[in-house]
Amino acid sequence: MGVIYILWLRQVKRYYRSKSRVAGSLVQPLLFLVALSFGLGPIYNQATGESYLQFLGPGIIAMSILFTSVFSGIDLIWDRRMGFLKEILVAPVPRIVIMIGRTLGAATIGFMQGVIIFLITILIGFDPVLSLSLPLALVFMAFIALFFTALGTAIASVVEDMSAFPLVMNFLVMPIFFLSGALFPLENLPLSIRWFSYINPLSFGVDGLRITLADQSFFGLEVSTIVLGSMIAGMLVIGACLFRRVQI
Repeated sequence: MGVIYILWLRQVKRYYRSKSRVAGSLVQPLLFLVALSFGLGPIYNQATGESYLQFLGPGIIAMSILFTSVFSGIDLIWDRRMGFLKEILVAPVPRIVIMIGRTLGAATIGFMQGVIIFLITILIGFDPVLSLSLPLALVFMAFIALFFTALGTAIASVVEDMSAFPLVMNFLVMPIFFLSGALFPLENLPLSIRWFSYINPLSFGVDGLRITLADQSFFGLEVSTIVLGSMIAGMLVIGACLFRRVQI
């Protein structure tokens, strides 16, 4: 437990020491939130009679967690290049413990970024359902952070080139984001494309947030919870297996 806590604390401290990194992770979701809610909001309101900000808010919260969590994998590549990872891996502890510590640290960062964006959306005009469902929203934020942190760790365990990592992640992350229903309803997608949303883990994370914060649903609370929880377990196993094979 001591090793896990040390790695968790190091991961969190290193991220929040870089003020430019923190600011950069907030700019993109804020840009999407302001530009889309005020730009497309009137069109959406006229077409559906509902507030686009109420629909968009949970998606932007999920977006901020997604990008912050998944790109935490680059820290693993940096540690491997600087030699810090070698010092950790030679310690007399199982690699799975090291992987858990790093994953929890990066997931905590993603979760905190999601909470920050959530508070900002309220300031802009998002009206969440403040009831007993709010703790469930925090659970879904943690779920999204855990899954995509594990995904970033898994890919960083295989990709050794720091310049190649963002390219690989953007190739995966952008389709995951745009086909998750974060920006537009899944009901309006063609069936051939909608199937990609059914296997997209972020779709269930967005739906869980939308249920708990805006009382809107596509999959349902039970389905989103079970499917996303199962995907997290599977990705943690994959990430742990790949991390055990990291070459130092």
